[in-house]
Amino acid sequence: MRGVVMYTAGDVRVEEREDPKIIEPTDAIVKLSATCICGSDLWPYRGVEPADHTLMGHEYVGVVEEIGSEVKNVRVGDFVVGSFVISDNTCEICRAGFQSKCVHAEFVHAGIGTQAEKARIPYADGTLVATPGRPDPELIPALLAASDVLGTGWYAAVAAEAGPGKTVAVVGDGAVGLMAVLAAKQLGAERIIAMSRHPERQKLARYYGATDIVEERGEAGVERIKELTDGLGAHSVVEAVGTQESFMQAVGATRGGGHLGYVGVNYDVRIPGIQLFFAGIHTLGGPAPVRRFLPELIQLIWDKKIDPGKVFDLTLPLEQAPEGYKAMDERRATKVLLTL
Repeated sequence: MRGVVMYTAGDVRVEEREDPKIIEPTDAIVKLSATCICGSDLWPYRGVEPADHTLMGHEYVGVVEEIGSEVKNVRVGDFVVGSFVISDNTCEICRAGFQSKCVHAEFVHAGIGTQAEKARIPYADGTLVATPGRPDPELIPALLAASDVLGTGWYAAVAAEAGPGKTVAVVGDGAVGLMAVLAAKQLGAERIIAMSRHPERQKLARYYGATDIVEERGEAGVERIKELTDGLGAHSVVEAVGTQESFMQAVGATRGGGHLGYVGVNYDVRIPGIQLFFAGIHTLGGPAPVRRFLPELIQLIWDKKIDPGKVFDLTLPLEQAPEGYKAMDERRATKVLLTL
């Protein structure tokens, strides 16, 4: 089969790989219908994470082609959406709703790689969720978004306790930030402030429910949020970037007693303890337990109540994945869908 391999930073290739095979009785083989490039894939592309012939990709939808002898919840022929973190969905931590910290947790890109024609998914019963039937082609981008960015944005909004009567500020206008805007709207937030300097992303944020746009960053961004909230800050803040500036901006924009949901991968963030101490806020974040939300998100998409697929603004065939990485790295694309 064909699949994407990152040899080293900036060196992405599409090459022949071995077809996946059932290894454990809990495995499933999925013939992928679509995959995509994630903002987090840019970390190794830019050299922040190591890359050495790394199999790429962790977002995926497709048709189950083969199952192991112990798989009971999905069947051959099912169209499935899978989380970007493997989980059994039965351990104590999974039952508490934190499947991304399952005792068997494994990131899908680690030795699997779903920017490919097929993928072996361990713990298929706990990781994959079947759709109500075979989706129409136009639903596939939206279902693909549920595999990571929609679920991650949704988790960020839930962690920030977005809801009725709340003002929500979203730091970051990438795919996850835009999905957090969508989630905040669906959760009933009264006011949603999207922080963005990009006209096309501002337009999409407003489509998903943003009521205000703030272009300022850093301390100026914090002050603007406070101006819009009677000097108090937002009840709920989502941090969806992962840089020092964005994280501290998110802390500063959260009112005392408010909630900060952080899902930006923050390699180099250093949080001044005393500043966080005196902020007096609640914080929750990390890798999103997408599996917790998949059944609800799939149904919302199936019923056409939400369309997260609009977050894909560039579609390329798998063979052109290197161009997709380049486009996202240069901010010419928000999120790239790869067709198979």
